[in-house]
Amino acid sequence: MRRLRPRTLRPRTLLPRTLRARLTAGLVVLLALGCAAVGVAAVVGLNGFLTSRLDEQLSEVGVRFPASLEHGGRLPGGDEHDEDGDTRRQSSGTLGARLLNGTVTHAAVVPSSGAETTDLTVDLTTADQHALAAVPVDGRAHTLHLSALDEYRVRATEGLDGDVLITGLPLEPVESTVHRLELVAGIVFGVTLALAGVAGALWVRWSLRPLSRVAATATRVSELPLASGEVALPPRAPEPDPRSEVGQMAGAFNRMLGHVEDALTKRHASEERLRSFAADASHELRTPVASVRGHAELALLHPGPVPPEVTRALERIAAESSRMGEMVDDLLLLARLDAGRPLERRPVDLTRLVLDAVTDARAAGPGHRWTLDLPEEPVTVTGDEHRLHQVLANLLANARLHTPEGTQVTVTLETDADTARLRVHDDGPGIPEALQPRIFDRFTRADHRRTKTGTGLGLSIVAAVAEAHGGTVTLTSTPGSTTFTVEIGMSGPT
Repeated sequence: MRRLRPRTLRPRTLLPRTLRARLTAGLVVLLALGCAAVGVAAVVGLNGFLTSRLDEQLSEVGVRFPASLEHGGRLPGGDEHDEDGDTRRQSSGTLGARLLNGTVTHAAVVPSSGAETTDLTVDLTTADQHALAAVPVDGRAHTLHLSALDEYRVRATEGLDGDVLITGLPLEPVESTVHRLELVAGIVFGVTLALAGVAGALWVRWSLRPLSRVAATATRVSELPLASGEVALPPRAPEPDPRSEVGQMAGAFNRMLGHVEDALTKRHASEERLRSFAADASHELRTPVASVRGHAELALLHPGPVPPEVTRALERIAAESSRMGEMVDDLLLLARLDAGRPLERRPVDLTRLVLDAVTDARAAGPGHRWTLDLPEEPVTVTGDEHRLHQVLANLLANARLHTPEGTQVTVTLETDADTARLRVHDDGPGIPEALQPRIFDRFTRADHRRTKTGTGLGLSIVAAVAEAHGGTVTLTSTPGSTTFTVEIGMSGPT
């Protein structure tokens, strides 16, 4: 069975992240490719041109110099040479070599005009001699590398007595000219690329200014609290030429903001009508509910004989009327908090509130184990004492009603520099994971594993009161451990 090798993660290439950087980098890369193409073409063209000129000079030189190297020989045309070779009309560095039967018999180089020595001979290595012997005798110029000398363009021609005469001119002037061109081209192209990069970055930045404004407007919109309440969107992004891509995008973005603003306005108006309806309905229901409960309690006090069925019905009417009254009061409180009604702002001894709330909970739930963990010094915050007491009472009632008897409930109060932190922890069965994300929503009830006592508004009131005090409430729950944490600023709501 073939074993598969584990795939290795390749590191991400260091590519530019922003559109501006990518456009600038692309411009510079394209310009660099263009400069490289121009530079290569110029170097290749100049090298070919100078080499052709050198070949023409090599043809003009002929074989006078190599033919003059053989002592006692005859030059083409019948002229005699001297012992040291005929260097007349020969440029410095000209190579002359005579081969007989594939063996180099004579080799010399014309010295420069300022040279101290007049010796024309050159010591060739065996490899150089073999290289000279391998030059085709075709009368054409060939490039040859001689370790004793350097790069040469050489031409081999048959002599008058069966020998081979080789004439060569150095390639050093051609190479130095080409290298100089490469250096100049590199400097010029480097400066050009640097200037083009700076100019391109400025041009791209200027061209993308409308896009940056659209991004800035989108950033400001993303920072707005769009979840609820009245939302004032920032001014629209400026629209450049609508015929450009950026202008079209800015126009579409502004139209989208207009639709979002209309939708938010309609939603806010709907929420305001709903809050007003809830507040008005709760306010109007308080009186008839109280009246129904009062009549039911009065009927239960009737001294005459009442059938048991009627008594049971009256008791249920009184109980449900009481429950409905509590629900109406809770709805009215939530409506007022949603409307932003200001809370009382005065010093509140949070430690005393915790003691009183736990005492009340211990009396209501004697089957539970209640423990306290309080700091040595009293904790005082600025807020609404009645509402903060309601927060504690709701959390403790939630722990009492939704856990079996024998459950230990621990209330912890602690502070840091500017925050009071209240925790209510129990070791009961916990809250189902599917219910936790919406535990603070209104009318949220636990499933069959927890009792259905209550209106389903207690934790909603906890969250609303904490938010009205500039704080937060969070939940962490697993089987055997449930903790509600309320954080409130020491200075109260801002």
